[in-house]
Amino acid sequence: MEMDMDAMAGAIGVSVPVLRFLLCFAATIPVSFLARFVPGSFLKHLYSAGTGALLSYVSFGFSSNLHFLVPMLAGYASMILCRSRCGIITFFLGFAYLIGCHVYYMSGDLWKEGGIDVTGALMVLTLKVISCAINYNDGLLKEEGLREAQKKNRLIKLPSLIEYFGYCLCCGSHFAGPVFEMKDYLDWAEGKGLWSTSAKGASPYGGTIRALLQAGFCMALYLYLVPYFPLSRFTEPIYQEWGFWKRLGYQYMSGFTARWKYYFIWSISEASVIISGLGFSGWTESSPPKPRWDRAKNVDILGVEFAKNAVVIPTVWNIQVSTWLRHYVYDRLVPKGKKAGFFQLLATQTVSAVWHGLYPGYLIFFVQSALMIAGSRVIYRWQQSVAPAVANVLSFMNFLYTLLVLNYSCVGFMVLSLHETLASYGSVYYIGTILPIVLILSGYIIKPGKPVRSKARKAE
Repeated sequence: MEMDMDAMAGAIGVSVPVLRFLLCFAATIPVSFLARFVPGSFLKHLYSAGTGALLSYVSFGFSSNLHFLVPMLAGYASMILCRSRCGIITFFLGFAYLIGCHVYYMSGDLWKEGGIDVTGALMVLTLKVISCAINYNDGLLKEEGLREAQKKNRLIKLPSLIEYFGYCLCCGSHFAGPVFEMKDYLDWAEGKGLWSTSAKGASPYGGTIRALLQAGFCMALYLYLVPYFPLSRFTEPIYQEWGFWKRLGYQYMSGFTARWKYYFIWSISEASVIISGLGFSGWTESSPPKPRWDRAKNVDILGVEFAKNAVVIPTVWNIQVSTWLRHYVYDRLVPKGKKAGFFQLLATQTVSAVWHGLYPGYLIFFVQSALMIAGSRVIYRWQQSVAPAVANVLSFMNFLYTLLVLNYSCVGFMVLSLHETLASYGSVYYIGTILPIVLILSGYIIKPGKPVRSKARKAE
């Protein structure tokens, strides 16, 4: 069997651990399909927890489930022992353990060399454990003054241990996401809320096939492009011999290539959650209405590649994690009655960086992202205060700015080390760092007037 695995891994150019992970990851689709036919909520919770643990064991070994138990039990214990503070306790305990695993495994080096370990799955699980505890904490608060997401997701009653384990490991979603809410999981398992009468007649097969076809296309394109744009090129002498525009072009193409790997992974996850039925999110307003399956959607590929401005990037890339960061970090850092500012943006990006790992490249990338978004907001504010013809020019400039800075910044996310990150940024004269800073400073000097549209409305 081991020899067969070696031969298969060699044939497709991956390591045996990665092949084992990919096979288990693909197995989440039939496993999730069978979950549709498990009768009763208790058995469904048991099935979700058992199959999730089994797939983790086959993929990463026995120690993976021990790693998962630490944040899961810490979060559950905090909900039992200290409900009024369980959200913040679980947040810090969960991140402390995740950071410890990041330091111990240094997964980024392993991933760059084509390996894999349990840390990626632990990252997703940590977010689910934290959101569950925060929502149980929110269950103590009065509805008045709560944001819509808090009202929708808060938990009045403590989930049972089997419900909690089922939520954490359901549909193999702890492998690569998507992150979803305990309230939605419970409604799905019990056939309540959105999954009661409204889900009847909503066939998941069209959405599943679409996600699988998308996954196949993404993997094919990634395998085609990756030999032409290896990350090792950034440290090769030939890269330094190229001119500025060729180096900038290579940064764009290396970022473009790397993204298709993530598109593939998220498409498989999407297919898994859709076919279980959990991905159902209601009906369209078209006639006749069609079922929507965007609860499991983690990326809008065209939205990323043709983003009109940097502000939309978090809404189209790693969508469910971005939503988690907005609900559980960004929104909660904004004082009541005040508007969010650069501090909330930077703090959220820093949490995201730490969640990914402690490599300098991650931290630099997410600080860069905060600068990129802040710079894009300046251009957008200018757009709103000028005549339509000029606004169109500024809109196109915002698109080009986002294209340049995003692909410049994501080199740090890919190469990880401080030396390689700074070398690649320096090779294009730090243009993607200087440009956002210049724009942010310009925003203080060139103050936009009132939006042209609002003036037109006033005249009407």
